[in-house]
Amino acid sequence: MQLTEYSHNAAELLKARGHTVAVAESSTAGLISAALLAVPGASSYYRGGSVIYTLEARKHLLGIRRADVEGLEPLTEAMVSRFAQVARAQLQATWAVAELGVAGPTGARYGHPPGISVLAVDGPVCVSCTLQTHSDNREENMWAFTRAALELLEDALRKT
Repeated sequence: MQLTEYSHNAAELLKARGHTVAVAESSTAGLISAALLAVPGASSYYRGGSVIYTLEARKHLLGIRRADVEGLEPLTEAMVSRFAQVARAQLQATWAVAELGVAGPTGARYGHPPGISVLAVDGPVCVSCTLQTHSDNREENMWAFTRAALELLEDALRKT
């Protein structure tokens, strides 16, 4: 699978509009950023990204403290939307993509099964979604979550 399969359209739209994007991703472990960076010309639109796989990473890389997500349930569209807002603001990007999920093979400590990801795009258009693959195949889930994040970004870009 080529990373640019899913990122080409979003990258071309970002470049055509002169927009930028930031990424905050968890269970995709950098695949969203890698896919966006694989497209030639990425330096014109990619502001930066972080793999926020742990609470410690979220605190140090995004500056998110417990108070910032107070009242938000783990692994929800509301929570991932907050992460996208923070990533966008930190890197002063036009857009941000955020992903939180459970790739597998086991579930999360919050009781979520493997194969679930919540995704959000923050920018001139804000959208979010929940993806459930019903699979415990870690690598397949990571690719599915990445594809869904890039498709969500492309959908948001096309609405502007």
